[in-house]
Amino acid sequence: MSGHKGFLDHYHELIGTWTRKLRSRQQAEDLAHDAFVRVLENPREQVEQPRAYLHQTARNIAVDGFRREDRRQALEIELFDEGAGHGADPEAYMHALELADTVERALAQLPVNCRRVFIWQKLEGLTQAEIAERMGLTKNMVEKYMIRTLRHLREHLDVTTR
Repeated sequence: MSGHKGFLDHYHELIGTWTRKLRSRQQAEDLAHDAFVRVLENPREQVEQPRAYLHQTARNIAVDGFRREDRRQALEIELFDEGAGHGADPEAYMHALELADTVERALAQLPVNCRRVFIWQKLEGLTQAEIAERMGLTKNMVEKYMIRTLRHLREHLDVTTR
């Protein structure tokens, strides 16, 4: 763990920086946590500038999060526009939003690797081979994570739609 001390020295600074940028201490703490998890999950021989590496990792995570939120908002607008254009009532749109929230809550119940595999494959369009390489796993393990996630979503959605 001594190799990670350089990163830990910058924890409070990272939270302060991102609290100002995000205007939310809770979101900044979540981002800092995710950045540290990513750094610890991907050990490097020696990082020359731990502060810069940690801040860049946090920035990458934040950008990924903003992209996901932008895609979700675009999907919501698209669903609304389609519904409005075809005479569908606002109830159908609200149902679609509720379904998206249900899926989001169900995903939050899963381990982080299951969520990553699902998001990267279904939302970002990565192949299982690309995900395996990105995560340092076998393609078979990525497939197992996806199966577990889809099974969980199916069970969760079955319960909520009854």
